[in-house]
Amino acid sequence: MIATTRPELSVRETPLFVAVELSQREWKLAMTAGFQVRPWLRTIAAGDFAAWEGAVAAARRRFQLAASVPIVSCYEAGRDGFWIHRALTQRGVDNRVVDSASIAVSRRAKSAKTDRLDAEKLVAMLVRVWHGEQHVWREVRVPTAAVEAARQVSRERTALTQEQTALRNQMRSWLVTWGAPLPAQCPDGWWTAVRDWAGAALPAELQARLARATARLTLLREQLAVLAGVQRAAVAAAAATSAVRRLVTLKGVATTSASVLVDEGLVWRAFRNRRQIGGLLGFAPTPFASGETQHEQGISRAGNPRLQSTMIQLAWSWVRWQPSSPITRWFQTHFGKGKRGRKIGIVAVARKLLIALWRWATAGVEPDGAIFKAA
Repeated sequence: MIATTRPELSVRETPLFVAVELSQREWKLAMTAGFQVRPWLRTIAAGDFAAWEGAVAAARRRFQLAASVPIVSCYEAGRDGFWIHRALTQRGVDNRVVDSASIAVSRRAKSAKTDRLDAEKLVAMLVRVWHGEQHVWREVRVPTAAVEAARQVSRERTALTQEQTALRNQMRSWLVTWGAPLPAQCPDGWWTAVRDWAGAALPAELQARLARATARLTLLREQLAVLAGVQRAAVAAAAATSAVRRLVTLKGVATTSASVLVDEGLVWRAFRNRRQIGGLLGFAPTPFASGETQHEQGISRAGNPRLQSTMIQLAWSWVRWQPSSPITRWFQTHFGKGKRGRKIGIVAVARKLLIALWRWATAGVEPDGAIFKAA
């Protein structure tokens, strides 16, 4: 392993460290010049970069730093997304977006938490990271503006699908209270033909409610059809060697699943090895070993939830449509019997399959024993 170290900085090259604690109305800036320098706090209106420039200039004067020293900043990933990172980078700031879940917290029963304390803690951690300390936190890989815009389609489709399922479940629950089932097919005016437990027509109020819900359900289906068409058009327009085109050539991988994999970072996150891509998916074991006590706590659910649900679906599809694959044979050998065992084993298949799909999408390494769709 080759260790990489950050070059030593002279006193004049010492950067100004800025941690930004975000909120809806205001930002709290904690600024310092390094170790053993008490942070200086300033509050500005949210999104006011003119006030940002003024606070940074005042901090340079306070810490006796030259106007040319670089600025290193950070903030926690959250509802504001990445536009702040792009705005800071455009102004020449070396910014980092921090994964909030990776920041260690006090294990005391109660601990004080304010924006001031959070900002001071964040800037202290930033100084440690800058000077080469590892495992202080985990940073979020920021997508380009084009990538972030492109993934809106697959994310909207997922949201609409969940909304459609929730609406059908609601309609089913309304009918259950009257002893009536929800028909498999719902043509126009279907609610007028439904009969309750006594064979009578449903109340007018319930029929009106079902009519309005059916109208919403129809709109959802129309929007889903539009998004599906957009995804198909994007795949058709992609180059033959692109990641999404490679993925859809595999039997058992459809356009929707391939789009989710690509949009969630199969390519643009630039993974270097299988461990990194496994970390994005999660589904890792969580052993507990302390002294003589050793037991397994189960599978960790930490990871990208949209990627997890898609990969579970793909894993079942892969087992069905890719019977000659070593992954499928491994699954059948170890988990072929028993419903509970198959549910546990399919999680391992999802993790193995994602690595194989990543290698195929990025480097063109065909999955062993894979069956491709007819041209």
